[in-house]
Amino acid sequence: MTQRNVGVSIVGWAHSPFGRLGEADLESLITDVSREAIAHAGMPAADIDSIWLGNLNGGFSPEIFCSSLVLQADDDLRFRPATRVENACASGAAALYAAADAIEAGRAKIALVVGAEKMTAVSGDEVTRILGSASYVKEEASRGMSFPAIFGTVASGYFERYGDQSETLARIAVKNHANGVANPYAQMRKALDFAFCNTVSEKNPIIAGPLRKTDCSLVSDGAAAVVLAADDVAAGLSRAVRLRARAQVNDFLPMSRRDTVAFEGPRRAWQQALSQAGCGIWDLSFAEVHDCFTIAELLSYEAMGLTKPGEGARALEDGTVFRGGRLPVNLSGGLKAKGHPIGATGVSMHVISAMQLTGTAGDMQVPDASLAGIFNMGGSAVANYVSILEPVK
Repeated sequence: MTQRNVGVSIVGWAHSPFGRLGEADLESLITDVSREAIAHAGMPAADIDSIWLGNLNGGFSPEIFCSSLVLQADDDLRFRPATRVENACASGAAALYAAADAIEAGRAKIALVVGAEKMTAVSGDEVTRILGSASYVKEEASRGMSFPAIFGTVASGYFERYGDQSETLARIAVKNHANGVANPYAQMRKALDFAFCNTVSEKNPIIAGPLRKTDCSLVSDGAAAVVLAADDVAAGLSRAVRLRARAQVNDFLPMSRRDTVAFEGPRRAWQQALSQAGCGIWDLSFAEVHDCFTIAELLSYEAMGLTKPGEGARALEDGTVFRGGRLPVNLSGGLKAKGHPIGATGVSMHVISAMQLTGTAGDMQVPDASLAGIFNMGGSAVANYVSILEPVK
């Protein structure tokens, strides 16, 4: 691991509501959070050195060349280098890491990172097609596997190996929907009870494999943004949340080349980030993890090291991952309740975590939060990003 001599901190942020946002288009989503994040950082737009946009698109929006849409937020951003970054559902974290790399390399002092997606302007069938194209198409999408089917296959494999975990997945859904009630940005601020989530019904049908509708994240519009600054710049600003560590681990794209139940990519990413940060999993105050499907959160417990493989249910049974537990997970409601606008998700996780670490998370707040863990994932554990954040001021 390369030693980093320049530290990077989040010094400002913004977050739109997530959901079906009607008239909001990709441009307005991007420009609104860009303006708000720059204002929150307390600096003029002219101070921004570089711009990074996390956005999947793939056909959600007709604008495939959208990096310079960020410049529409303020004329003083004109002529700044702006780059769109895509890494499936981890596009937001990928953009943030690229911006941090630029700062550490001395190519910038201050960077604006935006994650945005407009998903609801196309049909449900088109959403399914676009997302399916983020798989290994030769073996997966071309054979009719949607992403629910991909994670349904993962869930079926887990059940075969460790026993039926339908009740466990229902408990994850219940937990995250209860947490989402406290999140003003969440798409679905409604608690769901265990009986509903654990019962197949007309309103909660089987979607793929053992996964029910309540096991699947939402189709969403939304955006989030952060301003990153080198630590010497951050020292003169009113707030700073340092990127204490970060790790990216990519695995083979074809599911046929991996044991998808082992979640090896996420496990390695967590191990690398925690080692780099010089801490253990139990030193974290909370975690935001990528629960595109409830099985992904269950596997995340094991990848993080909360339990041994096959024993993720224990993290729910003993209360570890609930509000007030030893390591609360997805106090934002996660993708399950907050929503999952693809390009925005990774940036959103960092915004919510920065709010927690600065004591500004409102009803979501963890008392005395001092260290955050974030896991943003692209594909079926293909692109894996883990960040460890700490407050500086």
